[in-house]
Amino acid sequence: QVQLVESGGGSVQAGGSLRLSCAASGPTISTYPMAWFRQAPGKEQSFVAAITSNGGRLYYADSVKGRFTISRDNAKNTLYLQMNSLKPEDTAVYYCAAAQNLPFIGNLYSRPQLYDYWGQGTQVTVSS
Repeated sequence: QVQLVESGGGSVQAGGSLRLSCAASGPTISTYPMAWFRQAPGKEQSFVAAITSNGGRLYYADSVKGRFTISRDNAKNTLYLQMNSLKPEDTAVYYCAAAQNLPFIGNLYSRPQLYDYWGQGTQVTVSS
């Protein structure tokens, strides 16, 4: 059973940066595709970014493209999300997720129901 724990959230002003981490324990995540999702108050959960198991392919929501970077260090069993040029609309609880078997066909990587393991979330608040 994979357990995921996010960290790195906090409060920043618009234009600032944060780096989120997602540490995995249990089985290695090196073969699992992973992703970040977020949920703003009163809104549905939305896709942020995804990465294949070997880090060879990256996918981003249009709203964060060019500002956020997803990466992973399989040796450390850790997923990252570097967030730059933050905007107030980025305010949300950010969740990392891992999938045991998820082919990156079409936009399947953006569907939260296809991920098997989830962290508890970390709050990111961006003030104007």
